Amino acid sequence: MKIVVLAGGISPERDVSLCSASLISNALLSKGHYVAFVDVYEGVEDTSDLDSLFVSPDSGKTFSYSIPETEPDLEALIASHGGRRALIGPGVLDLCKKADAVFIGCHGGMGENGRLQAALDCIDVPYTGSGYLACALAMDKHLSKTLIRYFGIPTADWMLFDPKKDDVEKVKSTIGFPCVVKPIGCGSSCGVSIVSDMKEWDAAIAYSTKYESVCLIEKKISGREFSIGVLDGQALPIIEIRPKQGFYDYKNKYQANATEEICPAPLDPEQTKTAQGLAVAVHKALGLGNYSRVDFILSEEDGKFYCLEANNLPGMTPNSLIPQEARAAGIGYEDLCEKLVFSASRKN
Repeated sequence: MKIVVLAGGISPERDVSLCSASLISNALLSKGHYVAFVDVYEGVEDTSDLDSLFVSPDSGKTFSYSIPETEPDLEALIASHGGRRALIGPGVLDLCKKADAVFIGCHGGMGENGRLQAALDCIDVPYTGSGYLACALAMDKHLSKTLIRYFGIPTADWMLFDPKKDDVEKVKSTIGFPCVVKPIGCGSSCGVSIVSDMKEWDAAIAYSTKYESVCLIEKKISGREFSIGVLDGQALPIIEIRPKQGFYDYKNKYQANATEEICPAPLDPEQTKTAQGLAVAVHKALGLGNYSRVDFILSEEDGKFYCLEANNLPGMTPNSLIPQEARAAGIGYEDLCEKLVFSASRKN
């Protein structure tokens, strides 16, 4: 097959995407496919011969990218391209038209909020993951939590907070401290802070509004954290996440040896069945596609699993959570990537 792997973009998760997509490309090359790797924002320099961008599986070429400790400077990236803010770079969609399928290796922003999926639908190109509507619902934490609660799935209490209109006293009386402050539509813990008291409030709001003007304020639930992949409608083995310091923030997610990840998670059979059932229920409630990942906290207070969020395009490095879970189920990384491509379809 001829496969375009889309990566990068101007999302805070740009670096995560470039790393995932590089390894996805290598996996697909190893399975004998022709692969064109392209940064969806930077686009194609020379559009005169798009077919030449597909790397042959016997070329010996590989891709690599390491994730820095800090989030990317997107304004510097935009400035380096003459201030261009168009989300899709030159030649990208024309290149996609030449492929048998597109593997969406983007994270955050356009790659996860449905806009890229809608663009591919408009040119009738099959792609991996969920359709545009499911992506939009899953990426908006307020909408997804509203739907999740409607279907009876436990999730922490929350409220929206607009720093230009709302007062912190409303947060104190509605949610209270400690709480979690986060942007509505970011992933990889970008913009996320845990606030224990008023001394930490202003910095948390400033960090969240660096990405979006309105924040989501969520009651903090203490307990063990788990993540559960859903592949073709079935839950994968559960993974437990244990950061060695602090919480599961951007640095702890992507720097080596910062977090202990245990798969299968040490849960009893009844807990495992309950959590996996909830993951599939969240996946169905949001109308997600052939794969997703759903994150939970097992409350130390009442022993219930609370859904944190659903990820419609979870990380796909070999050491990312879903590949680890798939490996525990007997599915190797290269086979997983190919499986997702084979199940790519037109979602409109």
